[in-house]
Amino acid sequence: MTDTLLSSRVRASLVLLLVAFIWGTTFVAQKTAFTGGDEDGSPLGPLTFTGLRFLLGALVVLPFARRETRGLGGIPASATTLAAFALVGGVLFTASITQQVGILGTSVTNSGFLTALYVPLVPLICLAVFRQPVRWMVWPGVVGGLAGSWFLTGGLSGSVSLSAGDGWVVLSSLFWALHVIAVGILVTRTHRPLTLAVTQFLACGTLALAAALVFETPTVSAISGAIGEILYAGLLSVGVAYTLQGVAQRHTPAPAAALIMSTETLFAALAGAVVLGERLNGSQWVGASLILASILIVELGAALGARRQRGTPRSQALAR
Repeated sequence: MTDTLLSSRVRASLVLLLVAFIWGTTFVAQKTAFTGGDEDGSPLGPLTFTGLRFLLGALVVLPFARRETRGLGGIPASATTLAAFALVGGVLFTASITQQVGILGTSVTNSGFLTALYVPLVPLICLAVFRQPVRWMVWPGVVGGLAGSWFLTGGLSGSVSLSAGDGWVVLSSLFWALHVIAVGILVTRTHRPLTLAVTQFLACGTLALAAALVFETPTVSAISGAIGEILYAGLLSVGVAYTLQGVAQRHTPAPAAALIMSTETLFAALAGAVVLGERLNGSQWVGASLILASILIVELGAALGARRQRGTPRSQALAR
């Protein structure tokens, strides 16, 4: 890894940390969006909310995707590439909806802990399915991040019992892991992170709104009542964060990216404290510290590995 690539890795890690911050604070918007209702008392449905936010995000990214195409000689993405991007949007839709359904049927503690399972799932899938080597420093980071999520979500406050909602959240963690891996592979191969972003947003939003027309009854008053949350989640969480994810993952391996983005749990807790008046207890502070330490372990391991590789004579490197 050259000095330029190493600096790109550092910048990408900081960008992914910003992504985690935006996603974490969006939990507040998602919570308040579902607490109200229209004049008949009907709250905004999760499918409607998901569809509107992702379509709004697609509109935000579309001009930048067109500029990206012009920068590549004006050659549009092939039909095969766009189809692959749309499939990623299907994975994104499935992950988002299964998580939301699960959260409605389980506790915050369980949902936070079980969603964090996508962190260890990413390197496991990379190793088992794609045969991608994983640096040994990632594994203690994975364990620390998972343990930190458990402490942060108050895992010591009571027993963990699996319910139907827990099952949905576990299923969503699998799709979140697949989404992180798919994004990393496609942006590396196609060099079209913005085209990927707008395509997956359109696919996800269209699927969600189509399902909303079947399973929900969207009303103008319910949508207008949550317009602030929709704009925040659409413009920042989707339009900015998911796009930055695709750009940054060109320089960050999927396992490390998953670990960095898992800090959204920490930022969600901090946002809850500032906006909703929630406070972290001793156990949750331990969890926050573990997550940050895990990130440092992974990033330090990557930096040391890159330095050793630069210091290895070419003859020795070729012999490996």
